[in-house]
Amino acid sequence: MPENQRITDYQQAYFLGIGGIGMSAIARYLLQLGIPVMGYDKTPTPLTQALINEGAIITFNDELEALPEVVKYNLDQTLFILTPAIPKNHPQWNWLQSQNAQILKRSEILGKIAQNGYCIAVAGTHGKTTTSTLVAHLLHSCNVNFTAFLGGISSNFGTNYIRKTDGINLPGKGEIIVLEADEFDRSFHRLNPDLAIITAIDPDHLDIYGTAEAFTQAFVDFTHLISTGLLIHESLNIPTPANIQVVQYGKASASGVHANNIHINQGDFCFDLMINDTQIAPFRCGLPGHHNVQNAVAALGICIQFLQLPIHQLQNGIASFKGAKRRFEYIHKSDRFVVIDDYAHHPEELNAIIGSVKTLYPNKTITGIFQPHLFSRTQDFADGFAQSLSELDQIYLLNIYPAREQPIPGVNSDWLLSLIDHPKKEVITPDQVLEKIKHNPAEVLLILGAGDIDRIVQPLAKIYDELEARTQ
Repeated sequence: MPENQRITDYQQAYFLGIGGIGMSAIARYLLQLGIPVMGYDKTPTPLTQALINEGAIITFNDELEALPEVVKYNLDQTLFILTPAIPKNHPQWNWLQSQNAQILKRSEILGKIAQNGYCIAVAGTHGKTTTSTLVAHLLHSCNVNFTAFLGGISSNFGTNYIRKTDGINLPGKGEIIVLEADEFDRSFHRLNPDLAIITAIDPDHLDIYGTAEAFTQAFVDFTHLISTGLLIHESLNIPTPANIQVVQYGKASASGVHANNIHINQGDFCFDLMINDTQIAPFRCGLPGHHNVQNAVAALGICIQFLQLPIHQLQNGIASFKGAKRRFEYIHKSDRFVVIDDYAHHPEELNAIIGSVKTLYPNKTITGIFQPHLFSRTQDFADGFAQSLSELDQIYLLNIYPAREQPIPGVNSDWLLSLIDHPKKEVITPDQVLEKIKHNPAEVLLILGAGDIDRIVQPLAKIYDELEARTQ
């Protein structure tokens, strides 16, 4: 997009991969601006149906003839946006390239949107969806105007795009824009945030970066794009620019912002927030888990240290936060059974949720259903996955979800299963796991993975609801 061209200068927008969580948020933004939105996606989903209901025109045919005429004959007046998940042999993409159409990546359009506002970006291998969603929720709780592009569906608002315009504007901040700074494909290097959070830098996407060192360097490079301030987790030891305010957060008392006296009260994780060794206030976390205490501390650090928002409103906001869909989301919860759905697809994410669930339910057996995501990630972190999954009482593995990749010889769920040091383990199909749970329900069931494992969430919820109904 030319530097002097505005998004509103285009007559329409066409998305290649409109149904993705990040792409659909941008589509909602353009629809709200009054720009006609069209796009392609591989299969219908609740997200694509929601977009259609909101006015988008979507095709599930990737052939050239499915490209709308108004797009095909008005390439210069169409804003084309591409997701990295689109395969290189996609017919519409190939034709647009042959016509020299200007096609922007999702990260480029986000950067264009964010550069005109006061941008708060959340980066990190884990926790960025929950933390960015919580920052948006806290701004809303404090009646502050903002726009948020989220990497998950907010359980409080039921959407991945939130825009508040009937509240107050913070002095000197302009339009506040909250978004995730995604490290995949170096997307976060398209941003120039005012404030940022870095939650973790555990190596990932080695198919893109090659080495763990290159992955870490990408985050170092990201810090040089920040103009005002950075909250960085205490466990991270990376060089940061001298021209911005850098604050550490976490659990250690040496951190500028940290949680103290972490404890469980009536099933909730509670803590005292400390800033520079001064106790600010007690907080009750609406979302369970030690890792979510850390996410809450990061969000509070931004809201208190940099935005000076009212403490009592932040307390109410933390307590009422329901998280994002598929992030420690309770699908069923009773005295007998608990079912939790989580997007965890990296060993450290598995460690976080399994450890938190063990703390919450120390006397119950914990069963996990895990769908590995990407052949390359499974190969790169196989030992870590095996170690994490061995902490469960029983493990069901689904086949690897390939996403954008072709199979790697020898890398499959049977191979991963062989590395897990546990007798109660098996590779299973989604239909088989439903049958097993129906006849032998787990006390605590974790549904884990970033692929299409979410398709069994509602069938499992129904099984547990029926089990409870039969015993009443």
